[in-house]
Amino acid sequence: MARPIKETPTLYGEEARRFEREIANPKKISAKERREMDAAYELIKSRATFPVL
Repeated sequence: MARPIKETPTLYGEEARRFEREIANPKKISAKERREMDAAYELIKSRATFPVL
């Protein structure tokens, strides 16, 4: 049986400010990193099978 999902904690002070800065300025990735991520995604997608309900 699944365990209940806990509430997401609220951020305060410096943690909240850092979170907002990081969300507003996402880290750039190189074209090579993007290609590797896309290849991994396609591999997982090709192996995934879901039953039709």
